[in-house]
Amino acid sequence: MNAIVGQEEFKTPGAWSQEGRSPRVAVIGSGFSGVAAIIKLREAGYTDIVCYERQDRLGGTWRDNRYPGLSCDVPSHWYSYSFALNPDWSHRFSYGPEIAAYLDDVAEKYDVKRDIRFNTGVSDLTYLGPQWRLTTDKGEEEIFDLVIAATGVLVNPSTPDIKGLDSFAGEKWHTARWRDDVSLKGKRVAIIGTGSTSCQIVGAVAQDVAHLSVFQRTPHWVLGIPQIKYSAAWKFLLKYVPGLQYSVRLSQRFQTEQFMGKATLGYRFQQRLVEWICRRQLRAAVPDQALRERLTPSYKATCKRLIISSTYYPALTRDNVDLVTEGIDEITPKGVRTVDGTLHECDILLLATGFHTTDFILPTKVTGEDGRDLGASWEGAPRAHRALTFPGFPNFFMLHGPTGVFGNTSLIDLAEYQIGYMIACMDKMRDDKIALIAPKQEAYDAYNAAMAKDIGTTTWATGGCDSWYLDASGTPNLYPWLPSRYRREMRKPEFGEFRMEREVAQTVAAS
Repeated sequence: MNAIVGQEEFKTPGAWSQEGRSPRVAVIGSGFSGVAAIIKLREAGYTDIVCYERQDRLGGTWRDNRYPGLSCDVPSHWYSYSFALNPDWSHRFSYGPEIAAYLDDVAEKYDVKRDIRFNTGVSDLTYLGPQWRLTTDKGEEEIFDLVIAATGVLVNPSTPDIKGLDSFAGEKWHTARWRDDVSLKGKRVAIIGTGSTSCQIVGAVAQDVAHLSVFQRTPHWVLGIPQIKYSAAWKFLLKYVPGLQYSVRLSQRFQTEQFMGKATLGYRFQQRLVEWICRRQLRAAVPDQALRERLTPSYKATCKRLIISSTYYPALTRDNVDLVTEGIDEITPKGVRTVDGTLHECDILLLATGFHTTDFILPTKVTGEDGRDLGASWEGAPRAHRALTFPGFPNFFMLHGPTGVFGNTSLIDLAEYQIGYMIACMDKMRDDKIALIAPKQEAYDAYNAAMAKDIGTTTWATGGCDSWYLDASGTPNLYPWLPSRYRREMRKPEFGEFRMEREVAQTVAAS
């Protein structure tokens, strides 16, 4: 179907499942989830796909983030596709460039790029019944039978509201928009924030800069799992011993979920063990008691996402690195002034201040049945049915949507299960000639009520911290059960939870 541009009105076609044709599917985003969706849809026989990517190449978060020390905090063999196992991972925790190269290799192998329209963002999605009208940021309009949002969560950088930020005379940027044209070597550098990104950067650049000021608002628990470089012999075994790669993958998943996964969900033994290990590692890495006290959180371990780093604490003990715990008063042309009146001069200011974590597909406007606006309906506290679908938004799926499984886990692994669930819904539509599928309001309400009840027992809610998991509802926007339960839920949809209709009034809409 050609783009529909400039028409005053148009009429949607009938339901694909009743017309005997292949559905037109829009995939928004070409990160790991979007690429997997294209591959798995094709394998299932759904080949009429258009993927919209607002940047000039695929990669998602591993394209956008390029800062020094960038690595994954999930073991390599688990943080990869089950259908594209890689025996050649160089380290236990893969570095960013290697992950980006892996995704690009998979995309080349499966010829994914032929379905991607690069430099084309999506500004608007409007449900017309039973199709969706998609409008690009170039003003082009097209009709699709189904829409899959694979836009991710950590997408839109959050810039801190600090007085005088724009007055800084040196170079400054958000760490998710790294400046490759500016070297940190020999410079006075200040970095605001001490989350995972900051810890990786600090560990990577401390030895090269003239001076590094690390501004900490709240200390984090850091688990110093050492990085391991895999040997050629190990790679050989993975490549040629049948089943070994998959066994390693399952082992990494099992160990992580039994250890850190249960710790976050209120299992006392695991939670106390994690905290004991973190405290022990902090004592070993930071001999200075005063510095150690400033680095010790007052809340329970796993209340926030646990940081995996073996380089952060050693970097903070260097003579050219200062940990600044006084609050920031303002940014001046010369540097950062704290509330005690001290001016911390710097040449480069880095903002490791995270992302708008409740945006999901926003700022794309999504309008469902009866003019319902998805973003407005969330009111800063987005919810979904099984982190995938929404009542009033038929034939629309969101991979890793609200209240999904996050934390120290492999989102690639989980995306494969979500895609399988989504394809099962499409097969149901095809086999039963269903025009419209969306979760029932009562199923959505019951599911989210159960989650809200059980989230209260997790350390995310009881650990005594304020994390980016919390949304406008005051509760963590997370799945409150073990990931293994979510995987079971994804294996076979409960179609009784869905509103499925064969007769849908077609809509004539203004362009």
